[in-house]
Amino acid sequence: MRMETLSVKFKDIVRDAVRLSKIASVVTEQNVYQEGDENVLPLLHKIVETLALPGSGISGFEHLKDLLEKARAGHSCLLFLEHYSNLDLSAFHYFLGKEGAPGKAIADALVAIAGIKLNEENPVVAAFTGAHTRLVIYPSRSLSGLDPVKDRAEIVRSNGINRAAMKKLLDIKGKGKLILVFPSGTRFRPWDPGTKKGVREIDSYVKSFDYMCMVAINGEVLHVRQGDMMDDFISEDVIRYTAGPVESCTEFRDAAKAKAEAAGVEDKKQAVVDAIMEGLDKLHIAAEADREGRAAKT
Repeated sequence: MRMETLSVKFKDIVRDAVRLSKIASVVTEQNVYQEGDENVLPLLHKIVETLALPGSGISGFEHLKDLLEKARAGHSCLLFLEHYSNLDLSAFHYFLGKEGAPGKAIADALVAIAGIKLNEENPVVAAFTGAHTRLVIYPSRSLSGLDPVKDRAEIVRSNGINRAAMKKLLDIKGKGKLILVFPSGTRFRPWDPGTKKGVREIDSYVKSFDYMCMVAINGEVLHVRQGDMMDDFISEDVIRYTAGPVESCTEFRDAAKAKAEAAGVEDKKQAVVDAIMEGLDKLHIAAEADREGRAAKT
């Protein structure tokens, strides 16, 4: 297969996205909540539209509608998505838009939890990120590389950003929003199995929310490679987003902790996150047969 990169195939769109983007290149305690850029999002939808083959779309859409209804009734609601590429969220938005007014309402309610480096490290990644409404955090993976002495100022900054983000999360989570989280905290890299493991801190979200819904992603049009996002290569494919049923966060967490207790697992928080990743994996495997069937017809 000839590998064509995103930067070559869509160089004009990438250039326009960077030019139009108004994303803050420095995150502070005052701007952790960032509205999506409506000028950039259509450009990313164009990329998805070009690469997604017939048969692409959303399965289990009724579960997403159920979750939005609960959010509009004042319940706090989480969406847990698999994560394979920097187009995952843009494609999700695009296919939600294909579901008419109900899909647009779901897309408009999304607030993604996003790591700070998406804003600050690369202008192209920042432009893509800025197309979507986000709550920016300083993730544990980034904190783990800081030196307590040499990086003291950055550690203080990270604490301030995370406090501001959690304060904003408390403010918005019961106001009709769907808080979207990638529980792995990073894109899956086939050469690094650790990128498929859920981040322990995700347990705190499950603990403090009312309802949750898992979404598997099958099919891939942007393939991660070692290096910069602009080195990622593209391909056409049938993409399916499959939403599982809405679940009570309390019941899910209690069941995961009870299973861990019975198995003698000490880290109950990690066990909860592992249960989410296991649920996503099962959803993914079950959805792949349907996707392959649709792909065979293209």
